Amino acid sequence: MTDRFVFLPLGGCGEIGMNLSLYGFGPEGREKWIIADLGVTFGHPETPGIDVICPDPTYIVHRRKDLLGIVLTHGHEDHIGAVPYLWSRLKCPVYATPFTAELVRLKLADAGLEDDVTLKRVPLSGGLKLGPFKISYVTLTHSILEPNALAIETPLGRVLHTGDWKIDADPLIGAHTDENALRKLGDEGILAMVCDSTNVFVPGESGSEGSVRESLSRLIADKTGRVAVTAFASNLARIETIAHAAAAHGRHPVLVGRAMHRLVGAAKAAGYLADLPALLEAGEAKHLPREKVLYIATGSQGEPRAALSRIVEGEHPDVDLEPGDTLVFSSRVIPGNERAIFALMNAFVARGIEIISDAIEHTHVSGHPCRDELAQMYRWVRPRVSIPVHGELRHLAEHVKLAKSLQVPDALLTPNGALVQLAPGAPQVVDHVPTGRLYVDGDLLIPADDGTVQQRRKISFAGHVVALIVLDHKGRLAADPRVTAQGLPQGIEGEIDDKLIDDMEEELVLAIDAMPKPQAKDDDAVEEQVRRSIRKVLKEAWGKKPTISVEIVRLGD
Repeated sequence: MTDRFVFLPLGGCGEIGMNLSLYGFGPEGREKWIIADLGVTFGHPETPGIDVICPDPTYIVHRRKDLLGIVLTHGHEDHIGAVPYLWSRLKCPVYATPFTAELVRLKLADAGLEDDVTLKRVPLSGGLKLGPFKISYVTLTHSILEPNALAIETPLGRVLHTGDWKIDADPLIGAHTDENALRKLGDEGILAMVCDSTNVFVPGESGSEGSVRESLSRLIADKTGRVAVTAFASNLARIETIAHAAAAHGRHPVLVGRAMHRLVGAAKAAGYLADLPALLEAGEAKHLPREKVLYIATGSQGEPRAALSRIVEGEHPDVDLEPGDTLVFSSRVIPGNERAIFALMNAFVARGIEIISDAIEHTHVSGHPCRDELAQMYRWVRPRVSIPVHGELRHLAEHVKLAKSLQVPDALLTPNGALVQLAPGAPQVVDHVPTGRLYVDGDLLIPADDGTVQQRRKISFAGHVVALIVLDHKGRLAADPRVTAQGLPQGIEGEIDDKLIDDMEEELVLAIDAMPKPQAKDDDAVEEQVRRSIRKVLKEAWGKKPTISVEIVRLGD
C-alpha cells in the first residue's frame, strides 16, 4: 500500500486556543501518528460552571496503539493545558524543551500523574525521532520562554509547524529567533508551513519586549502611591521587566497570585531569571511605605478568583489599593473577556485608583506575528503550501489571502476536522472527521453536547421550579402538592412571591383531580400535566418558562 503524509487539526482552527494538531504517516488506515500540542480554552458566561474546555481527542484515541507521542511547542495553556486531562486517554510519551517540561511536570504532579507519564526533555534546538517522523526544534520568540517551531520530516516531505511566534529583536529573556535555521529549512525545501494566524489583520510588526521595559520604567518613575502592574504570568520577560523597573525606582517588587509564583519558580528551575531583583511576599510588603511597593499581580483578564478581583473586593489578606494608587494593565484584552476586564477597571476607578492600559500608554506588545512578520517568515521558509492555524475562520481566510499574495503556490483553509493529505500528490483536504469539545466539570470530563451546560444556562435565564406530587394507589392526591422555586420574581421581602407559589399549587390540585383515572396512574402523564399547569400559571403571571422538575411519590395499598 502507498504511504501518505497527512495533517489533521482537532482544535485551534476556527478558534483561538485549544490547540491539538495531528500528523500521520503510512498507508491509509494504518498511519503512525504524533500530536503537536494539546491545549485548552477557558469557560465563559455561556458555559456556567465550566472553567476549562478541552478538544475532543476521540479520533486519535481510537488509533492510540499507533500514537507515538505528544510533542509540545511551548508552555502556554492553549498548547499544554489539556495534557493532565486527556493523557489517560492517550497514554503516550510527552516531549518538550526544559521550561515547558517543567510546567507540564507541575501540572501532572497536581493531577497525581507525575509517576505515570513519560515526560522527556528535549534540548533547545534539539530533535527526536518517532517512527517515520524526524522532528527538529527551531527556536523562535514569543511571549513565553522557549517557544519552538517543529520541523517535521518524513520520507514524503517536511512540514514546519510554527506554534506561536513573533519576530522580536530584543526579547530580553531567552534566545532570538533562529533565522539561520529557518533560512536553511527554506533552502532544503518545505512542503507546507502550518502557521499562526492570530494577528493576520494587524499591519506592521508586533513590537519588541525591550520597548515595553523602557515605557513601564518611565510610567512608574513619577508615581507616589502604591503601584500594581498586572500581566500574563507566563510572560516571564514582562515579569522581569516590571521587577527591574520597580527596583530602579526604589520599590520592592511583590508577586501576588499563585500563577505568578508558579511560573517564576518554573523559570528559575529551568535556569532563567538569575538576575531577577529580590522579590517580597505580599505579607512582608504590607507595612512598607506606599511609595516603596510595586505589586505584580494576576487577573488581567478579570478572572473572578485571580489576585486583582480579590483585591478590589477587599478579600485579599495582604494587599489593598487606596485612592492615589495606580494600577497598570500590561496586557491585552483577549476577545470575549471585554466585559469582565472593563468591570474590573471600573471597580478600581470607583475606589479612586488610577488605571493605565495599553489604550493610554505603551504597556504591552503582542506575542503573535503581524502582517510584516508573517511576510518575513514566508520569505525565509518559502513553503509550497500555507496552512493557517491558530485563529477564527476569518483569521484563517485572511491568512490564505495573504499567503497567496506573497506568491505561496497554494494555501488551504482547514477548519477543525479537515483531513489534509500533504503527500503524495497536490496537498488537499480529502476528508472531514468529527470534532468537538470536552468540558472539565469538577473532576469529570463531559461532552459539550450532553445537555448539562444547556440546562444550567436555562436555569440561569428563567429559574427552576420543583413540584412534589404525592398520589395514592388510585392516582388521587394523598397530600397537597408542594412547589419550591429558585430564580423566580421576588416579593418585597426578597423571597419568591408566596402568591405565585400558592397559585401553582392550587392549579396542580385542580389539574390532577381532573385527570382521568387511567392517566392519573401513569407517571409520565402526571408529570406532563404538572409541567403544563405550572407553565400556565407562570406564563400568565410572568411570561417566562423556567426549568421544571417533577417528583412523583405513589403510596401503596
